[in-house]
Formats: sequence, structure tokens, C-alpha cells
Amino acid sequence: MSPAARRTRTRRYDPARTRAAVTAQFAHVREAVHGLTDEQLVLPTRLGGWTVRELVAHLEMAVGSVVRLLAEPAPARQETALLDWPFATAAGAAGIDVDTRALAAASAPGTPHGLDALLARAADRLAGILPQAPDDRLVASRAGAMRLDDYLVTRCVELVVHTDDLAAATGADIPYDRQALATATRLLADALAAKAPGGSVEVRVPPFAVVQCVEGPKHTRGTPPNVVETDPLTWLRLATGRAAWAEELAAATVHASGERADIGDQLPVLS
Repeated sequence: MSPAARRTRTRRYDPARTRAAVTAQFAHVREAVHGLTDEQLVLPTRLGGWTVRELVAHLEMAVGSVVRLLAEPAPARQETALLDWPFATAAGAAGIDVDTRALAAASAPGTPHGLDALLARAADRLAGILPQAPDDRLVASRAGAMRLDDYLVTRCVELVVHTDDLAAATGADIPYDRQALATATRLLADALAAKAPGGSVEVRVPPFAVVQCVEGPKHTRGTPPNVVETDPLTWLRLATGRAAWAEELAAATVHASGERADIGDQLPVLS
């Protein structure tokens, strides 16, 4: 575990609820993808040159990776704690890009397997393998060996964040499973507290998360002198670099009060 993660209390997630959240959010993705037209699939996204087709392929990878990792031998020891994951994703970005583009090409028009079939197969395989897998089973994620229950928390982040990407690119109105949204919000809020440890600023993302961060005088009672508050989707966009701090302040989707409440230099926490 990283020093930053060790300084931050690790939040516990109910494994049964996390499993249900992954399944539910992936079902929302499948329904949205089923309704996309060929014209929508070639639209650009806000993700480094990926088209919608490539984004959908990556969403399959978010869930399909669980199946693939469970089919491999379990690692001998844990290497990565849950709060390490947000800070370890950038190292695997190049490999993820290659794999995503290859999977999208394999699911292009004229190939044997379209996107609907790709997502359906991933959902079926997940349903077949996940119920038998223990929560503490280790899996060899790109970020290092970690517990399955922790890895599924990261799948909530991937699914929710990329559902927002898909909605932004296509204009589709895609639902968010409440538990998946809550899990993603809480993990990235805790990652901020790990990155900027302290107690001088209170970050509120109602109704899901409240964390304290940033070095300085610690607040103990009454109204905190330094408060940041926003909604879950805006927070996820800020935490992943999809939105800019100054622009969200100007748009009043973020409210910040107090001389220490400017946390823009601590964002994003996941890239």
C-alpha cells in the first residue's frame, strides 16, 4: 500500500452490493448500446481519439476483465490496496488503448461479433463465474494483485465514469445504478483525501460522500471554515480530469468557500 493510502482510513464496501451494482450498471450500458445507430458508433468521444465504438469496447473490457482474471491462477500475494488503484491506472494506459482499439476492430461491421453480442457474452460469462468466486480471491489486475471485492469496486468506477462518457458522446439518457454511483463517488473522494491528507477542507458530495483533506488547521465542530460541495457526476468529472475546476466554479456546479477551499491543484485524482 502506498504511504498516502496508509494515512487514509480505508472505507469498507459491502461485497454483495458491489457485485449487484456492477451487474446493474452493465445492464444499463447494454441497453444504451443496443439503441445506438451506426452513425452514433463513429462519433468522437472525449477520450483521446476513441470513437463511441471504441468506448463501448472499453466498457466491455471493464467487466470482461473480471472473467478473464478469474480464469487465471490466483496471484501468490496481494500487491495493491483499493486506495492505491486510482494512482496506478496511468501506468497501464498505453496497453489499455491498444487492447481497446483491437477489441473494437474485432467488433466492427462485417465481423462475426457485433457490439451487442460482445456485451451479452461478457454479461453471461460474468453471471456464470462471479457467484462462485470468494471476495478475498486475488486477481492479477493491471495495477497489481488485489482482492476481488476491491477490484469490483474499481469496476463500479470504470462503468459509471464511462457511462457518463457514452452519454456525453451520444446524447443518450443512460440511467445510473444508485449503488454503483455511490461507490464510484466514495472511492474517488477517498482518493482525494489520500492524495492531499489533512483536515482543513471538507469536501461534500451529497448524498454519498464527505471527506476532509488538505494540510492545515483541522476542523472539529460547527460549520467548517473551508467547504467544497458538488454533485456526484460533477465530482467524478473533476476527479478524472473530464471537467476543469475553474470552469465548474464559474458554472456554479461547484461551490467553494474559505481561503483554503481551492482544491484545483489536487485534481484530477485519477487520469
